[in-house]
Amino acid sequence: MMFWIGLFLVVGIGVLSYSRHQPFPEVSGRFAYLLILISVVFWISSTAPRPTSESVPAITAALVGGTAVIVGVRHMTVTHKDVLLAPFGGILMCVGTISLLSERWADSGQWEQIGSFVLASLIVMLEIYLAFRGLVIGVKGLSWSKSGLRQVRRGLIDGPNGAISHFEKSWDTEDRWLTAMSHAALSMIHEYKGNADKESFHGAELEKLGGWESVDESWKVAIRESLEQL
Repeated sequence: MMFWIGLFLVVGIGVLSYSRHQPFPEVSGRFAYLLILISVVFWISSTAPRPTSESVPAITAALVGGTAVIVGVRHMTVTHKDVLLAPFGGILMCVGTISLLSERWADSGQWEQIGSFVLASLIVMLEIYLAFRGLVIGVKGLSWSKSGLRQVRRGLIDGPNGAISHFEKSWDTEDRWLTAMSHAALSMIHEYKGNADKESFHGAELEKLGGWESVDESWKVAIRESLEQL
């Protein structure tokens, strides 16, 4: 039981630590608190007079991890809000599933053992892909651009978690249109703040990417309206 308590606690703390560097930290933050809560529940159950079944933690890890992978893949590919849920949930899914498969390994037939090995290998390969896609490639510029607009609407402009910082992280060498949107937003923000030098700098960078005509009108309206509401 102590192994499972430590696993949930370590993964939860790891997710919580990494979530602070995400454009939408609340997504992985809620998952981190859930894992820490589960580890506390397991610790309480370990002190109970009636021992908990050995398969309960493994089933919990497989279910929670599998659900996190499904939700995390959606955030990773569709909403672009999080890249931590899938790889860290995959860790729990791998450990939980392999633990359940190993419990029946000795009593299984040859074909069942081969099937279990193939299934475990596929799960490990999936986790390797999720770790590479989420932790190595990391957050796309589009995510920082979305969070930058949200920070403007919240009135959070300066600081490490402010809109300026988020837009500066959304520059993308491949998607020039995204870089143009970021420079347009930064130019409008610095104009609002009265920073003429920085406004002219981002305006000049925007001209290199096609000028204001290359930026969608709805994006300029969204930034302008958000700044007017401050």
